[in-house]
Amino acid sequence: MNYINVLTIAGSDSGGGAGIQADLKTFSALGCFGTSVITAVTAQNTMGVRSVHGIPVTIIKDQLQAVLEDILPVAIKIGMINSAEVVEVVEKELKAYGQHVPVILDPVMVATSGHRLIEHGTVNQLIERLFPIVSLVTPNIDEAIILSGQEINTLDDMIAAGKKIIAKGAKAVLVKGGHLMGPIIYDVLINGKDSPVILESNFINSKNLHGTGCTLSSAIAAGMAKGQALLPAIKHARQYISSALEAGSKVKTGQGNGPLNHFFNPLKLIVK
Repeated sequence: MNYINVLTIAGSDSGGGAGIQADLKTFSALGCFGTSVITAVTAQNTMGVRSVHGIPVTIIKDQLQAVLEDILPVAIKIGMINSAEVVEVVEKELKAYGQHVPVILDPVMVATSGHRLIEHGTVNQLIERLFPIVSLVTPNIDEAIILSGQEINTLDDMIAAGKKIIAKGAKAVLVKGGHLMGPIIYDVLINGKDSPVILESNFINSKNLHGTGCTLSSAIAAGMAKGQALLPAIKHARQYISSALEAGSKVKTGQGNGPLNHFFNPLKLIVK
């Protein structure tokens, strides 16, 4: 018997709402066993990011090899990668892993507070090295602007930006529209040559939005680890996000933007 192992490669959030912490909470809430490779340590809370310290590349490589050689993941989520050297190590180690598993890339670049979380020049490395080996890229509006090189103000802009990201080598892209405020939130899935899939959800009035992007990509990875195809995994992950947002909307954690309620209805750890 085995647990459903899911690996996250991302940065640590000392405030517990995003990054590695949100990923592991999400995996656990959805019945999966989470392992982690920490790429950076951030000093942050609900008010914002104070500083970022990148983990030495040799330690990142050792973490990756330790997990991939022993606790075999059936899906992988990649979050914050803040330097070109780390991109190179992640690419090489995932290629060496040799297992064809879903890999979800959440291209974390700028914190909600505006703090830049990625070194200049690393974006091109993400595109050139990681796009070819991942199953899905999940940028928010700000990240999609950087990746596509165009402004995004409307749903049509989201579709156009997603197509540009596909043209740069991504197999599939989910452009997350939460930053375009309105009564309906739109996400757009562009999957190769298929017609864009527009996904809608109701706006939830909450200031507790910290870690939403990390949680969504982790929930997609967990869904695919449990055998769901890409679109059903995205739909289930969006439902999980909506419920977690609603459940945590009235809770006060810190003085700023608090976390979601990841454990509003947790599953038992699945054994297969």
